[in-house]
Amino acid sequence: MTSEHFQTTIRAFQHRAPFRPYVVELVSGDRIVVDHPEALVVRGGVGVFVSAAGAPSIFDHEAVSQVIASPGESAAA
Repeated sequence: MTSEHFQTTIRAFQHRAPFRPYVVELVSGDRIVVDHPEALVVRGGVGVFVSAAGAPSIFDHEAVSQVIASPGESAAA
């Protein structure tokens, strides 16, 4: 995923009203469930996610396979 597409897609999911959780799927197959609009910060093509337990995950745009909407919604990447 390009840096610009990554940032645009994440921002679109963060600003949905009302906010609904979404999933960032990495090329490794790992999935990050974003459950709060401020749990993921994106800058310069890098994402930093902090779980509710305080555990950070850091990844860049090249590691992202797709961003998936909540169950019952369509994918956005």
